[in-house]
Order: sequence, then structure tokens, then C-alpha cells
Amino acid sequence: MFAGVAEDAALAQLATGQVQVRGRLADASNATLYCVLDAGAQQPALACVYKPVAGERPLWDFPDDTLARREVASYAVSAATGWHVVPPTVLRDGPLGPGSVQLWLQAPPGRGEDPPGDEPGEVDDAEVVVLPQPGAGLIDITGVHEVAPGWLPVLRAQDHSGHPVVLAHADDLRLRRVAVLDAVINNADRKGGHVLPGWDGAVHGVDHGLTFHVEPKLRTVLWGWGGARLLAEEREVLARLRSDLDGRLGEVLADLLAVEEVVATLERVEHLLATDRLPRQRGQRTIPWPPF
Repeated sequence: MFAGVAEDAALAQLATGQVQVRGRLADASNATLYCVLDAGAQQPALACVYKPVAGERPLWDFPDDTLARREVASYAVSAATGWHVVPPTVLRDGPLGPGSVQLWLQAPPGRGEDPPGDEPGEVDDAEVVVLPQPGAGLIDITGVHEVAPGWLPVLRAQDHSGHPVVLAHADDLRLRRVAVLDAVINNADRKGGHVLPGWDGAVHGVDHGLTFHVEPKLRTVLWGWGGARLLAEEREVLARLRSDLDGRLGEVLADLLAVEEVVATLERVEHLLATDRLPRQRGQRTIPWPPF
């Protein structure tokens, strides 16, 4: 279940419902629109995030007009793991042309919560605030001596006043699954703000446009398990992914990514299984900036 909706039902409505733009997410670097899906009187409206290809800013290291496809490919890999990290996401036409459409993780209109806006039941057409609780309460920046028991330090730095601080995250299985997925899809932008709470204590990851590069690009705030041995569950999931990438999952990704990117994904899975460890933090640019 995602946001109280069965996955198959969410995918069907994301693919066929009429996309009605209600506002935008203010902090997004690319066009990111908050929308409502009108599927008629037979189904309650679902809220979604629509990222049109036309609103993607060119990047020096990723091919133009490919970020929406990477969002959908990330969902496909997440679904294959069975961990439900990435909310249901489809590639389809919308009011501004083709783009990715992903289920919004908060309650949509008519489900007990109004969308962000100035007044109950209204949405500001110019701007929609970002989701609350970035990091899902599992990622934080604290004082050097304030790292909570059961948390893993990632980076020591200084705050704006010059005081030493630590970027850390919880040693939490839900968060670790996000880290394993990121290693597979080569996520170059796992900020703390891209980890969000779901219903019933779930933890989800969003914003997967910078993924699947053929070169090592892993940049994340979840380095606390760097070099740790894989858990039995992780080995099982990765072994299943390896098989799926030679079958149906590989076919799905081939429709969304370049062939060499699909091959590189399989090679990353095989490398994880061969080393039996999560990647270690190496080099200078291993943490996205800003981290939240």
C-alpha cells in the first residue's frame, strides 16, 4: 500500500486519470508540479507529482530529456526488490507534454487532508510547499557529542557559526534498504530531503532523476553502512534482481534507458554480490550538496 492505495490501483489511475495541475513544488530544481488525478466518480481522486520533460534543465553529465525516464526506471527496480521504496511512477502525457507522474505520499483531497494552500480546500496556483519531515526523522545534523545511540555518523563539518557538527542517520533497516537500492541504481542525488515518511511507518525515497549513469556517481547521505557486509535479505533481493535484469526487468529498463546503462546496472548488482558488501565512501564528491 502507498498512501493508503493498493499499488496496482495507483498505477492504473496514474496512467489513465486526467492530470489537473494545482501548483508547483517551490524548492525543486526542475519543473515539479503538484496535481490531482481525476478518474471519474467511481474512484476517489489521487494526488500526484508530475515532472514534464519540457521542464528539465540541461545537465553536463546526463543526457538531455532523460530524467523522467530515470524516475520511472527507478520505480521499476524498486518494485522488483519488493521493498516499496519508490512510490508508483509512470511515464505518460500530461498538460505540458510527456513526463513522469508519481503518487503523492500525503493524503489527497477527499481523504482527510487538504493539499497545501492558503485556506482549507484551496491550493495556491503559484506555489505548493514541499513535503514536511525531510529525512523521515531518520537523518539529521547534530552536534559532535549529540549523535544519538543507534545512529551512524557520515560526515563531520562546521555550521554557519563555525561550530563542529555531524551529519548522521539512524541504523534503521528501512533506511538501509534505500541505501541498497541507491547502490543498484547509482543514485547521484540522495539528499536527506529525498527520504520521506509514508503511511504505517513506511519510509520512501523520491527524486530519482539522477540515476543509472554508466560511470560511478553514487552521492548520498546514507554512507553509514559503507563497507558493511550484506544482510541475508539483501543478498536474496540482489540475486533476484540479477535474474530479473536478464529477463522482464531488463526489458522494461531497455525501453527507458540506454543499453549501456542497463548493462551497467546488472554489473553493479553482480559487483555487490561478488564483494558481499555495501559500497564504501571514496573520493571527494560522495555527498550531495546541500545534504537536505
